[in-house]
Amino acid sequence: MSITVPSDVAAELRARAGQGNVSAYITHALVRQLEHDRLGDLVAELREFHGPVTEEELAAARAEWPRS
Repeated sequence: MSITVPSDVAAELRARAGQGNVSAYITHALVRQLEHDRLGDLVAELREFHGPVTEEELAAARAEWPRS
């Protein structure tokens, strides 16, 4: 597999990941994106099955969520 990225993105990637760790850095980023995408799929499926979250449900969930 090969990818093409803009030169400014590649430069920042090398600076953050280090020359020898670019593949690991990209793999980690792809795994996180795939997890995010699957979560989005689940949310869409739940919305389709149960309908959208109402403002009342959202308010109740926020009231239950611990504050930091």
